[in-house]
Amino acid sequence: MIQQHVLAVLSALLAFSGCGAGLGKGAGAPASASADPGGAEGSRRNPFLGVNFFLNPEYVADVEKTAKTLPSDADVIRKVKQYPTGIWLDSIAKLALLPKWLDQARQQQQSSGQPTLSVFVVYDMPNRDCASKSSAGELRVSQNGAARYRTEFIDPIAAHFKAYSDLPIAVILEPDSLANLVTNLNLPACDEARDVYVDSSAYAIQKLGLPNVSIYLDAAHAGWLGWDHHRENLIKVYKKVLKAAGGVDMIRGFATNVSNYTHLYNNDGMAMESSDPCYNELVYVKKLAVGLSDHGIRNKGFIVDTSRNGKGKIRKVWGNWCNIKGAGLGERPRAAPEPFVDAFFWIKVPGESDGTSDPSGPRFDPDCASAESATGAPQAGTWFQSYFVDLVRNATPPL
Repeated sequence: MIQQHVLAVLSALLAFSGCGAGLGKGAGAPASASADPGGAEGSRRNPFLGVNFFLNPEYVADVEKTAKTLPSDADVIRKVKQYPTGIWLDSIAKLALLPKWLDQARQQQQSSGQPTLSVFVVYDMPNRDCASKSSAGELRVSQNGAARYRTEFIDPIAAHFKAYSDLPIAVILEPDSLANLVTNLNLPACDEARDVYVDSSAYAIQKLGLPNVSIYLDAAHAGWLGWDHHRENLIKVYKKVLKAAGGVDMIRGFATNVSNYTHLYNNDGMAMESSDPCYNELVYVKKLAVGLSDHGIRNKGFIVDTSRNGKGKIRKVWGNWCNIKGAGLGERPRAAPEPFVDAFFWIKVPGESDGTSDPSGPRFDPDCASAESATGAPQAGTWFQSYFVDLVRNATPPL
């Protein structure tokens, strides 16, 4: 009976999402279709279908600069310039650049004559990454951070997105935030933020739920929340957030594996954490989709970050996350590659560091000096050229 129930849920979700059996591992994007609006109506549609993807000129410039310094690898490095990445809005000051990016997206849209989708990572929650040091944010709960998050961060983003209502936009909302409420409330910074994370997420969903915007809540990854009880508790958090935000139709879906390395298809997880039933990322996505549906959160799509998960067997410890050695670019960004999956996408910007490996540096996190982490790493978000080159050389499938 359980298997029949799961199959029934999967069948319903597949029929709804338009993901067919023909969209396998190597399938490309489906034929072009009209752009989909966001908001409550857009929550029922995959915004990655029938659009071009915005190419950030700043990232293209970083790739080109690296190619010029390495003539022997230049041709393969330059191939990366054709693929989109997430654009991280990770500080109040960064919002000054948002109109420029939106203008550039509009120019690309007008030039191609096709809707051009931009993917923004909204990432400045009070007590951000409360269980980590290298990516800790600027706002503190104890220093009026919740109010500042609303008025100085979310409200301006919403105003800019509204002003560019002709552009389709996807938002990845606050990576690692809600997942910390599942596993890390024993830490003071996380315990302090438990209500603020819920309230701030709900507020961001309400304000950013515009007709041209599709919202995806972060859903960690298989190696963090793959266990049945963790997934169940995560869903309870989602239900609380979505109730406060105005209902399940306020979001399009969920984003997994953001900035992580969990492989899509192999069985690495069995060796690293044998008790985890989600031994790769797609198993996690499917199990989470079924659990969400059981709790009334139905017909949602997933984005899986494939920016660094191309190569398997690069970690012995699943919890290691910082600039992992041997990683390679994964599946190329594209729409509807698998059942439940709206898109594979390079959400983490390939080549940007996760955090410094220098113990004397500010925001040093010991995880960034683990035996599995690359040496010579700069501060989080800074271009890490040697690591980028390794990602290119290790790309699987090859570029």
